[in-house]
Amino acid sequence: MRSTFVKFSLVLVLISLTSWSPTAQRPAGADVGPALQSIGPLTFGPNGVLFAADTQSATIFALELGSEAGAVAGAKDLAAIDKKIAALLGTDVREIAVTDLAVQPQTRNAFISVMRGQGEGAKPVLLRVDGAGKLEVVGLEKVRYSKVALPNPPSIGRGGSRSQAVTDMKFADGRLYIAGLSNEEFASKLRSIPYPFSSADSGTSVEIYHGNHRQLETRSPVYAFVPYTVNGTPSLIAGYLCTPLVQFPVSQLTPGAKVRGTTIAELGAGNRPLDMIVYKKDGKDYLLMSNNSRGVMKIPTAGFGSARPITSPVESETAGIPYETISSMKGIEQLAKLDEQHSLVLARTDGALNLQAVQLP
Repeated sequence: MRSTFVKFSLVLVLISLTSWSPTAQRPAGADVGPALQSIGPLTFGPNGVLFAADTQSATIFALELGSEAGAVAGAKDLAAIDKKIAALLGTDVREIAVTDLAVQPQTRNAFISVMRGQGEGAKPVLLRVDGAGKLEVVGLEKVRYSKVALPNPPSIGRGGSRSQAVTDMKFADGRLYIAGLSNEEFASKLRSIPYPFSSADSGTSVEIYHGNHRQLETRSPVYAFVPYTVNGTPSLIAGYLCTPLVQFPVSQLTPGAKVRGTTIAELGAGNRPLDMIVYKKDGKDYLLMSNNSRGVMKIPTAGFGSARPITSPVESETAGIPYETISSMKGIEQLAKLDEQHSLVLARTDGALNLQAVQLP
């Protein structure tokens, strides 16, 4: 799942907007579309709204994309999509960084966020792949949108970036949930923002007990999460570095509060979660989590509500809820749910990044 370069000559493909939501309006006085400084995490909301995180400005944009006339439903596999993106943008593959992948729930088209260029010269680009394998730039010049700025973002760090202002986003039950860091001492934040946007509050400061690290942690961000109801309690299931799995009831995510999540698993050190989805297989729910060094984990959700909280040091490498490593899924850098039988992934094999639909395990 990143900053301004010399303008390149590129014909942007304009999205033909066929349906509008009154909740996503171009701000008064604006005669152009959204001006993003960067583009990172993506997630879809209602009526074709795509939420895009501009981590550099610590702002969330709600882009009313609607449905494109003539688009082919689905998302066709594209081998070496990184090279195809670079060619489309008129640059070298080393000059692009894919930051996220999202699937539009109605059309099943794939949307990919990319930063073109390096450091302060990088520029955000949004792309789309349809069921015919057509790869195109999504032009935002005429897109209606709303936006909300996040208060107390982290300071701009090395390279002029604040990439961890937003680490992941999900939409559920009329609210956009946002994970990331703030500039506060209690830095790790979960935010719950109603949509349509009005403003964002200071968010909830969250801490966890990390059994492998033998300590409470308040500065490590949530890297990936999913909304999931545990024993009737709407919750966020969150993954952290090295790799605690933690439950947060959404009822506790109130402005200004400090909340300790319930650690229900330790999934191994030297690892960072990349993406999560929940799916059903043979009548049972599973969490599927891709990681940067420990492959793809299939985790049964049935034990989430009865798991014994981890509140003391863990001597073994893993503890709590068990998982199965899916050996057939390798090099997964981005993961999204395509339909009830398939995930859509960006997988790196033999040095190339490939867009693939993969059977859910």
